[in-house]
Amino acid sequence: MTQSAAAQKPPATPRRLDPEDAQHALAEVQERLRRQQLVSDLVHRQEEGDDKASLVEDLVQRQHEAELKQLLDGLHPADIAFILESLPKDERQAIWKLVSPEHDADVLLEVEDWVRESLIEAMDRQDLVAATGNMDADELADLAPDLPPDVVAEVQKGLTEEERAQLLEAMGYPEDSVGAIMDFEMVRVREDVTLEVVLRYLRRLHELPDHTDQIFVVDRQDKLQGILPLSRLLVSEPETEVRAVMNSDFLTLNPLDSDADAAGAFERYDLVSAPVIDDQGRLIGRVTIADVVDVMREDSQEQALSRAGLQEEDIFAPVTTALRNRAPWLLFNLCTAATASFVASQFESTVSHIVILAFLMSIVAGIGGNSGNQTMTLIIRALAMGRITGRNIWQLIKRELFVTLMVGLCGSVGAALFAWAISDSISIALVMMAAMVCNMLVGASVGVLVPMVRARFGKDPAMGSSVLLTFATDSLGFFIFLGLATLFLL
Repeated sequence: MTQSAAAQKPPATPRRLDPEDAQHALAEVQERLRRQQLVSDLVHRQEEGDDKASLVEDLVQRQHEAELKQLLDGLHPADIAFILESLPKDERQAIWKLVSPEHDADVLLEVEDWVRESLIEAMDRQDLVAATGNMDADELADLAPDLPPDVVAEVQKGLTEEERAQLLEAMGYPEDSVGAIMDFEMVRVREDVTLEVVLRYLRRLHELPDHTDQIFVVDRQDKLQGILPLSRLLVSEPETEVRAVMNSDFLTLNPLDSDADAAGAFERYDLVSAPVIDDQGRLIGRVTIADVVDVMREDSQEQALSRAGLQEEDIFAPVTTALRNRAPWLLFNLCTAATASFVASQFESTVSHIVILAFLMSIVAGIGGNSGNQTMTLIIRALAMGRITGRNIWQLIKRELFVTLMVGLCGSVGAALFAWAISDSISIALVMMAAMVCNMLVGASVGVLVPMVRARFGKDPAMGSSVLLTFATDSLGFFIFLGLATLFLL
């Protein structure tokens, strides 16, 4: 018996997805760009008008571009985005021109905002329209702020009335809201049909929307009545009606809810998707785990940058751009450091009489800063998770101060022994011990209050917090330590 062509065809080898693949691809891209630049430099050293040298350069450049294009065509759009984010602007533009047009839309959605702007600048109007023309309404809404208005208007002409309404709706929600991240692709059914009808309906679909773990049950006014998990659909009898097996107890989101709150709900309840309903209870969209992961990643990156007083920037941006981003908080940090030095200078006579104090006071400031940083990290995380309320705030403050006091007392004993060992003075050891405990309490107080006060006024609780903490623990640490030394040692 002869085998069919399909049976004779060797099985496809699944491609292994590994973040290291993108790093290897980046190294290969950089190496090929380097070689291309070397050839170009060698040709330019030849005499002007050497047609043969120019021909060689052109042939080598085409060969390198063909190799780079072949490499890029085999990568996932997310890996291409990683490579583009890791290259200087000129090289980034050169590689972007080699990306297959069919990947343009996916890459634009994957890259960071600061890279997307430079990529869009390099594309002409026709390419932008082609890249965004097949996007879903929610995806187009993500890109719309970075696209030229005429491109958005042109793409809108190709949308259906429903898609156009969805796009305008998505663009109308605040940036950090559920409405800004929800998508509109979902499966809806009525509660009075049987599961067999639902299964036949699903089989007629080209494919299920990504991350479909449940089907939404709505009435004729699109009001959400319940959810039908796919697992229950598959194991229940086909003649059973939807209303008999659907869940009536489920979590819903409002489009104006914070995306951070939605992320917290997904984490708490282990959700894969969640329906989004309006104030009238109508189903208007859904949020999936993919959207939530992006929110968590962006929040984590913003928090890490905010702690140092930074905003997101292109790592290859011009120096002037970097200066505008970094200079304000660095200048503020300079002022705080100058203040700490000024405080220390006021105790010049104390330090000149007991020189060993100059070596010990940095320990006091450093330990206070580290203690405050621990407290601040816990508070910022608790604020992000919504665990701090008006009812538990004072209990939390008292707890942190008590924990810091206990830790300070234990740690200060070791610091006192060290001070006594190098100074051979019990008095200096006791001053060291007292100053260390006091400054750790200062650090804990600042670590609690700064994030809470900023959050109370609607500001990012992490923005510049480490700079303010360093200012407090350095200035007050020097003041406390040298002040105690002045009172009890002179």
